[in-house]
Amino acid sequence: MGSESGCRFPGFLIFFMFTWLLFASLSQAREFYVGGKDGWVTKPSEDYHHWAQRMRFQVNDTLRFKYQKGSDSVLVVKKEDYDSCNTKNPLQKMEDGDSSFILNRSGPFYFISGKSEHCQKGQKLIVVVMAARGKPHHQSPPTPAPAPAPVVAPSPAAKTPTSSPSASSGPGLRLAGPVVGLASGVSLGISLIFGSIGGLL
Repeated sequence: MGSESGCRFPGFLIFFMFTWLLFASLSQAREFYVGGKDGWVTKPSEDYHHWAQRMRFQVNDTLRFKYQKGSDSVLVVKKEDYDSCNTKNPLQKMEDGDSSFILNRSGPFYFISGKSEHCQKGQKLIVVVMAARGKPHHQSPPTPAPAPAPVVAPSPAAKTPTSSPSASSGPGLRLAGPVVGLASGVSLGISLIFGSIGGLL
């Protein structure tokens, strides 16, 4: 009997680990080669603006800039410096010929060539990073205020409608039941997993 439960547990553990690895691989950050095969050049086959619009950038993705070391560089700049191709006050300068930049927040990032004449010819890039997933849950509509209690003198007819608020909130309570049940089931499953692991140790 002990051997049967021992045989089932490793299979469940393998399934659990496989599911976790699958989830982790799907949520991994991606790497984007700026400009595709052309790289970071003055005359790419596809305009950098169009290239960036085709992509979907998320927090922790990486931009990879490939260019000729010594003859160009990449500057991370503010919007006003991006607009004017000002290379004098960069937030960050990359010049090794194969530069990586991690998009560590949502919102816009501005990149220009370290040579202002290249920037003026269009070697500049705006990347807009999407907001992190999961934040829309905080934007739920406000819950309606409870209806005021009727101001009526007590009578047998007036006492029967007092059950109507619970009837109107009934569907909400019915929905809460399965959610609580699901949470309890998940909690129980996790407890069993860790209890079994503890038993093996």
